[in-house]
Amino acid sequence: MPFIIDGHNLIAALPDLDLSDPDDERKLVEKLQGFCSRANRRATVYFDRGAPGGEPTIKSGRVDIRFVRLPRTADDAIRDHLLKLGKEAPNWTIVSSDREIISAADRAGAAVLHSDAFGQMISTSTNTSAQSEKPMMKMSDEDIAEWEKLFKDRDQDPY
Repeated sequence: MPFIIDGHNLIAALPDLDLSDPDDERKLVEKLQGFCSRANRRATVYFDRGAPGGEPTIKSGRVDIRFVRLPRTADDAIRDHLLKLGKEAPNWTIVSSDREIISAADRAGAAVLHSDAFGQMISTSTNTSAQSEKPMMKMSDEDIAEWEKLFKDRDQDPY
């Protein structure tokens, strides 16, 4: 099930990101790329105040980034996206803490995940992934010699 994400809303819900950081959007997209890759999911993230003359839509791996220019808002674009989905809306999950977006998602039949809950989900996913990577262990010369002997003896064993 793909996600439609209220980007600045999610940034505000993440403890390691800050809306005052000029790179907050890039940092969020990096987190989303990692999460979507690990979870084999897709996401479309909407941000307010797209740069004039800049690209309104950028595709980056499993994440589509959409910058919404004034006078429209990301909320407007998310509601429009839900309307365009029509009968497919129940196959999507909306990530937001905004009451109006949540109401629009409910009316469309889409699943809703509060930004705080999704923030915990992607943070837990990142932590679990980092913990599951085993650190490389340095073997001593004695350990290597013992392993070589073990494999050499095994290769000579006829059974």
